[in-house]
Amino acid sequence: MHSYDEHFEGLYRLAYRIAYRLLGNREAAEDIAQEALARALVHWWRVQRFADPSAWVARVAANLVIGSWRRQHRVAPETVPHQWDATENAGMRIDLQRALRQLPRRQREVVVLRFVADFSERDAAHALGCSEGTVKQHATRGLAALRRRLDYIPSEGVTDVRASR
Repeated sequence: MHSYDEHFEGLYRLAYRIAYRLLGNREAAEDIAQEALARALVHWWRVQRFADPSAWVARVAANLVIGSWRRQHRVAPETVPHQWDATENAGMRIDLQRALRQLPRRQREVVVLRFVADFSERDAAHALGCSEGTVKQHATRGLAALRRRLDYIPSEGVTDVRASR
């Protein structure tokens, strides 16, 4: 079986990358990564059964980010200020957070794993316990919903959310 210590560094980098891409805040991303790795340690007996424990950690990190959004904004998404910062990227992150919160859970998980954590369809399917076809379907629907909600993502020809930045 896999040792937690052997995987710690890579898993931490993955959790941090996911959190930072979604939050845009280094300190918050570090907190999310630390919490994800603490949960991985507590549940290591289960996590190590995966061929690649990063799938489990990525899913936990994404769920922690989404949970932090909910705690920060216990108001309806329409009432969240458009921008917290004067920079365009901060406004885009707020819009993305708002749009992701409105997606059904499975679509949100697929979009985050595929386009934020850089998982392949196969790895995302393994992490979510579903088929690659299901991942493709949820990715297509999730991206279409994000395109409708985010007017700065082109509606044609973009299969990767990051490509529109």
